[in-house]
Amino acid sequence: MGGHEDPDDAGALLAVAALSEDQRRRLYRFARSERRPVTREDAAAALGISRKLAAFHLDKLVEAGLLRTHFLRRDGARVGRRPKAYEPADSSFEVSIPARRHELLANILVQALLTEGNHESARAAALESAHRRGMQAGTDLRVRTRPGRLGAERALRVASTVLESTGFEPSPAGPTRVRLRNCPFHPLASEAPELVCGLNHSLISGLIDGLQAESLDVVLEPAAGECCVELRAKAPGLPS
Repeated sequence: MGGHEDPDDAGALLAVAALSEDQRRRLYRFARSERRPVTREDAAAALGISRKLAAFHLDKLVEAGLLRTHFLRRDGARVGRRPKAYEPADSSFEVSIPARRHELLANILVQALLTEGNHESARAAALESAHRRGMQAGTDLRVRTRPGRLGAERALRVASTVLESTGFEPSPAGPTRVRLRNCPFHPLASEAPELVCGLNHSLISGLIDGLQAESLDVVLEPAAGECCVELRAKAPGLPS
């Protein structure tokens, strides 16, 4: 969780855009299949295109984070510029609309396994792990932005921004409520709804606790096709 646009989303879109061009896609496949650094000359010969065009597409793949580059050493007493070589970058990209965050769920569950012995059950460990993850995100944002006391309206805006960066789709449901139109853990949520909804509730409750947004309640309010959690402003006069 974070308070800014997820750089992974931007990187994934850039990678997809780079691979939408046919020759660039073929060059990327060639670079992956060779299992060794390839030069511009190698790529040009493999595709039957000019070295200049190969260089252009290879450098675009580097910009997109799909390839990385370095300069090869020349053998013996050969002099001159060292040839530029390309190889697959140690990165992976996933694009999903609406957003899915299975890696976040996996991280929560891994942390739960590591601390399971401190809890009554695996489920309790998972809920605590989710709450801790959300609270860390809220605390980090609060330290970074120092928002002061958060009234309900502002707290809803701030929380919505963080949740959107995590893959949720916040949608105002009137001036005092925010619904989440999707679950980033779908389709796992349909297989274990009670567990995933509980993790969502703990994650978002932790976020609100970390933000110290005492004017908000986090409520389980399941609805078909949406996340089971709703943010609500506390009614006036209720204790924080």
